[in-house]
Amino acid sequence: MQPTDLTPHAEPELIVFRDVSVHFPVFNASTRSFRKRVIQVATGGIVAPDHTGHIVVQALTNLNFGIRSGERVALFGHNGAGKTTLLGALSRIYAPTSGSAEISGAVGSLINISLGTDPESTGRENIFLRAAILGLGRDFIQKNLEEIIEFSELGDFIDLPVRTYSSGMQLRLAFAVSTMLRPEILVMDEWLSVGDKNFQSKAAARLDAMLRDTKILVLATHSRDLALRHCNRALWLEHGRIKLDGPVKDVAAAYFGK
Repeated sequence: MQPTDLTPHAEPELIVFRDVSVHFPVFNASTRSFRKRVIQVATGGIVAPDHTGHIVVQALTNLNFGIRSGERVALFGHNGAGKTTLLGALSRIYAPTSGSAEISGAVGSLINISLGTDPESTGRENIFLRAAILGLGRDFIQKNLEEIIEFSELGDFIDLPVRTYSSGMQLRLAFAVSTMLRPEILVMDEWLSVGDKNFQSKAAARLDAMLRDTKILVLATHSRDLALRHCNRALWLEHGRIKLDGPVKDVAAAYFGK
């Protein structure tokens, strides 16, 4: 299978966030003080009124950083620290509430590889649905369809509705399509673990190929070993703010302990 390249850019790949904040409104929360306290603990962000008096979750607050071509950036932080929201902003899923986010380069996201799956459609039909979401052309998919099916190891199940699949089968199908991308900027949430040991080995090789081809990697992870193996820089998020930014070894030592 020949992976597809997204549209190249003449300029060097570059991400620049200037005072970026992302806030989410909490509707009807102004009279629920107990609920506000629970949300504050659960999200790790800050729950407070905005300038209009409405209650918002401040998921990211005044982020300033730049990422250049060649950098592999690990995102550290406890659950709710803002990692997933930052990945969403980098993937252009969330627009900044304030500040500016400049992203030069085609972005590929492996945050939710099952996004867009239709359980009533067959696996074969879902290949085209997922590909359309990723911006892959129908001609490209048609040309590589049999190789995608072979990689997924679904056999005759490919023509059955996805609702008949196990969760592992669904993930293998989504993975087979999603990893055909060769984006300039790759955004990932943890490392994907799909299938049995044999398939995991094959999947790891496909991911490694993606990393070799991409110019920038941003990987949210709870694994020190994974970060040290694949990244050269790290951002430590806490309550939606950057607590530490530097070489991955230094930030990992501070975050995980010596």
